[in-house]
Amino acid sequence: QVQLVESGGGSVQAGGSLRLSCVASGYTSRTYCMGWFRQAPGKEREAVASFGGGSGGTSYAESVKGRFTISRDNAKNTLYLQMNSLKVEDTAMYYCARRGLWWCSMRPADYDYWGQGTQVTVSS
Repeated sequence: QVQLVESGGGSVQAGGSLRLSCVASGYTSRTYCMGWFRQAPGKEREAVASFGGGSGGTSYAESVKGRFTISRDNAKNTLYLQMNSLKVEDTAMYYCARRGLWWCSMRPADYDYWGQGTQVTVSS
């Protein structure tokens, strides 16, 4: 049974940093694409970053490039999102998700398993 469990969210002032973690179980995470998504109240869920299976190519939304870094620890079956220089507009519920293929997509509909989410709140 595939499970994804996020942690690491919290409240931080603008300019601060947080690191999100997503522990995967029930499958080997390095085989598949994994992604981070976020959803703010009243807005659609959007892709933040993705990490491909195998050799692991990465992709980022334009809004987070240069500030966020996605990484994966295969030994721990864990996906990370290091978020630096946080902005108020980064406030959202953050979700990790697995795609059932090794190559990635930035479309939420292409992912088949989701975690429960972790809240990130950035204040000015």
